[in-house]
Amino acid sequence: MPVERGGPEGTSRSRRASGWPTWWPHWWPVWLTPGTLFTAVVAIWLAPRCIGHLAAVAGVSDGAMRRPTFAVATRDGRVLTQDSLRGRVVLVNVWATWCMPCRAEMPALRQLAAAWASDSVVVLGLSVDRGPASDVDRFLAERAITYPVAIVGDEILRAFGGVRAYPTSFLIDRAGVMRHTVVGPIAPLTLRPALARLVREPASSP
Repeated sequence: MPVERGGPEGTSRSRRASGWPTWWPHWWPVWLTPGTLFTAVVAIWLAPRCIGHLAAVAGVSDGAMRRPTFAVATRDGRVLTQDSLRGRVVLVNVWATWCMPCRAEMPALRQLAAAWASDSVVVLGLSVDRGPASDVDRFLAERAITYPVAIVGDEILRAFGGVRAYPTSFLIDRAGVMRHTVVGPIAPLTLRPALARLVREPASSP
């Protein structure tokens, strides 16, 4: 029975079988294939984005417990502030018309806004678009978005602690305290358990 030799030739055959090119450094672990390395990189990239979603489902609030102060003019002519929204649970969604994940989640946000309106839940969209406001209006009309939307700049986003990716959603309780921050288009799904908990809480919660 033939026996595969060790040394450089045997190592090269092992690397070819594992998916690594033969020119890769010989000291690299054979088990760490390109597929394994790619999976690890994706997991590391996803981890910080998943933490907020998992915390919202589990009921673990953000440690900062920020009370954002803001005043925004919505596209339907209203001015909404942290005080005018006090007593309601507010889901603030930061998005842009050019953001494909933002577009993907808008139907779910529209449904959530309609389904939870009787529970004093408000969905507030904050668009970061820098083009003509009419483009945002047309975008909203085409998608039948009726929850309030404002076009904002960085100064408003700083009140929420800043935004690094779109879409980003913030969940604020009845007392005006920001309880959850989630990044990504599945916010309407993962925030539902947190919404249910906050709806049951009194406005005097810390």
